[in-house]
Amino acid sequence: MKENQTRYTFLAKKEKLIDTLIYSSGFFGLAMTIPQITKIWIGKNASGVSAIAWLSYILIALVWIAYGSIHKKKPIIITYVLWLICYIFILGGIALYG
Repeated sequence: MKENQTRYTFLAKKEKLIDTLIYSSGFFGLAMTIPQITKIWIGKNASGVSAIAWLSYILIALVWIAYGSIHKKKPIIITYVLWLICYIFILGGIALYG
């Protein structure tokens, strides 16, 4: 019994570490997109920014949001909704200033 409890405790700690890394990297990635948004919207310049790439990111985000919704994974839903908002801002900027 003690061996199973020790194994469970080890796996729970490992899972918590991985969860923390995933959440951190998701939000860090969002922060790394902000310079692209400011370049487009403040600089009013979207030259060299691919609309096809950002449209693809939107489609991928929608798939992740659907996955998170089906599996009831709030962190996935929240992260990809935030990504989707960033992608829409970028794609809108490309449409206006590209």
